Amino acid sequence: MYHIHELLFLVAAFQPCLAFPKLSLDHLWSRRATEVAANNDSTFFWLAQDEYSGKTFFDDFTFYTFGDPTHGTVTYVNQTYAFENQLAYVQDDGIVIMKGDDTTWLPEGQNRSSVRISSNTLYNTGLFILDLNQAPWGCGVWPAFWTVGLDNWPFLGEIDIIEGVHDNEHNQVTWHTGPGCTLSLESNYTGTVVASNGVPNTDCDGNANGNAGCGITEWSKASYGPFFQEQGGGVFAMKWDETGIAIYSFYRSAIPQDITAGSPNPDNWGTPSASLAPATCDPLTNFVNHSIVFDITFCGDWAGNSYATSGCPGSCSTHLMDPTNFVNASWSINSLKVFKKQFINGQVSAAYSLHVPLYSLFVMLVFFAVL
Repeated sequence: MYHIHELLFLVAAFQPCLAFPKLSLDHLWSRRATEVAANNDSTFFWLAQDEYSGKTFFDDFTFYTFGDPTHGTVTYVNQTYAFENQLAYVQDDGIVIMKGDDTTWLPEGQNRSSVRISSNTLYNTGLFILDLNQAPWGCGVWPAFWTVGLDNWPFLGEIDIIEGVHDNEHNQVTWHTGPGCTLSLESNYTGTVVASNGVPNTDCDGNANGNAGCGITEWSKASYGPFFQEQGGGVFAMKWDETGIAIYSFYRSAIPQDITAGSPNPDNWGTPSASLAPATCDPLTNFVNHSIVFDITFCGDWAGNSYATSGCPGSCSTHLMDPTNFVNASWSINSLKVFKKQFINGQVSAAYSLHVPLYSLFVMLVFFAVL
């Protein structure tokens, strides 16, 4: 219980800040957690929304069990089968594993079992940060970490954040949309626009150019495959808001401190590996109601069609027979965190005035003191 002189001291201590109804938000949020929005005088910060990690990782995902739309030689198994056969599990240390079957010999042409999962939560913009130790790789292997509109593909958009085949060393970021969305060659990114026959693929329309979409290959050899794994993995981040869609990747020793601290600020991360500018592709109307997806397929439209020129042995169908060829076809994930953009005014508005009459404060303090 407080004495009356202690209550009076508290009133006097709080009076200076309570006398001013418009306090600077620097007193309420750290500067590290705020950014200045380019299109207005507001500030915002990235507010934690969802975290997928540890023993509860799979709770908010659904296992996909339909045929592979990319024509892979794969059978996507249900949750029960995946758990019972160790194709999906969480280690005692909390690391999440998803993998293709690496124990079963197959006759040529038979599908290899694997996992594909989709988040139950749908997103419209956000900051997505994936911390992983390994992404699947190997001859005939085609993994992806991506987001996609719930229905009516490609008109609600698809964003391939991590994607590659075989033993590639460079991650490929790709967007697929309806008509009217293009990738600007003038945008600010460090990667190289994917080209077909020497012509950059800038048309993102999923129904054009054999569903090539518009893609950017990352410059770093630490962005995919065995070298990424040897570096201890790292972090991939996607920032999706009204200013566009940007992809960043960091190998383990280069992860920004603000990510490690749980207060991500993309303004501190430098130039993205890939970006899609709003001037040539509206990020709010071309990408709607996205689910997060992880998958591992084999051969198929990309890994199968590129196999002959990949430097991998034999054919994709014969390579698929031996399970020992797929010991690296695994996701090893520490966490996936999703943040939402929270706008705030530069000053506290009158509706949220912190001005409190001193007599009211005194009554409140007396009330709590006698409890």
